[in-house]
Amino acid sequence: MKHANQFRRVAIQAALKGGEIVQRCRGRVKRVVYKGVVNLVTEADRLSEDAIIKIIRKDFPEHNILTEESKGYEKGSDYKWIIDPLDGTTNYAHGFPVYCISIALEKRGEIILGVVYNPVLGELFVSEKNKGAFLNGRRIQVSTQKELSRSLLATGFPYDIRETQVNNLDHFKNFALRAQAIRRAGAAALDLCYLAKGIFDGFWELKLSPWDTAAGSLMVKEAGGKVTDFMGKKFNIYQKNILATNGKIHTQMITVLKMGKKV
Repeated sequence: MKHANQFRRVAIQAALKGGEIVQRCRGRVKRVVYKGVVNLVTEADRLSEDAIIKIIRKDFPEHNILTEESKGYEKGSDYKWIIDPLDGTTNYAHGFPVYCISIALEKRGEIILGVVYNPVLGELFVSEKNKGAFLNGRRIQVSTQKELSRSLLATGFPYDIRETQVNNLDHFKNFALRAQAIRRAGAAALDLCYLAKGIFDGFWELKLSPWDTAAGSLMVKEAGGKVTDFMGKKFNIYQKNILATNGKIHTQMITVLKMGKKV
């Protein structure tokens, strides 16, 4: 219990610090580096990441770390911190207020802790394995919607959308014709948290990375939802494709995903 409390305390402290930094830099981004045609990183990403790692290193210098910007530090530990210092960088760089900090802790291949902080609205999502999911200290649960036709879905598009036909446009079209509506906000970790909160009923996306889904996937599970790959098989964060739902529309969403291009 002592270790669990310390893990949670450090993760929350790190997420809040990252959020403080990106908010302080907001609107003053001077340098944007393109990692690809549409994939970018700002100095706020770097500053947030440095601060988060420093906080984690202070208490857990022996732990492994995997981050979006510097990729990884392997020390042979059973524990690995998986960090996205700024999920929704494109939104952030353009002044669109949808972004977050995502931090997860993996133990021997299993996510045991997830913290996602939305500094714009002051939303702190916290989940621990077998202990539930919480928003600002209050327990959250997925929705009870049973019909895809009445569901609000969320998704995103991969960074290589201009270079390949496996770009989610087929799935988007198929779901747009069958769901009530789809939102594409641009921050996968936050999408998953809003699914856990019961705002969204389902979420799918392809070509994601571990830092995109680690904290959010645990949040959905601990809020009573279901997370798999596109075919309904067991999901792990090192897979590229994710389907997350309230559990009640899962089979319906798999049926629609099977209509799209094979990945």
